[in-house]
Amino acid sequence: MTLAARALAHLVTWPDLTEAVPSCGTGQALSSARGEIAHFHSGRDVDLHLTAPAVRRLAGDLRRFAAVRVVPDSPWVTLRLDASADVDLLVSLMSVALQAHQGPQDDGRPASRGCNDGRGVGFLRT
Repeated sequence: MTLAARALAHLVTWPDLTEAVPSCGTGQALSSARGEIAHFHSGRDVDLHLTAPAVRRLAGDLRRFAAVRVVPDSPWVTLRLDASADVDLLVSLMSVALQAHQGPQDDGRPASRGCNDGRGVGFLRT
């Protein structure tokens, strides 16, 4: 079982998350009441919709993790799951994402559509 599959199997048990088909068409997704919140694109790449305000607030801290890619002007972050600690980070960030999705979604800035994989700006494929 890949790390992403392990993370997905764990997160799908959370009552606020349901499995879904990702709008980008790649992999599997999880949705919350407000829409798609995670895209599992491969056995190791996951895009997580933190929301633009949360990404701005946490960008400095997120950039300290080698497993996290912060993409400018995107409400999504990309995680590369190479170790169990990366799965733990994803689980923690999922809690942040769920909380962020409970707040106001419109902060006056233009909305960015699509996850990082769909925009071609996540981790480079190897």
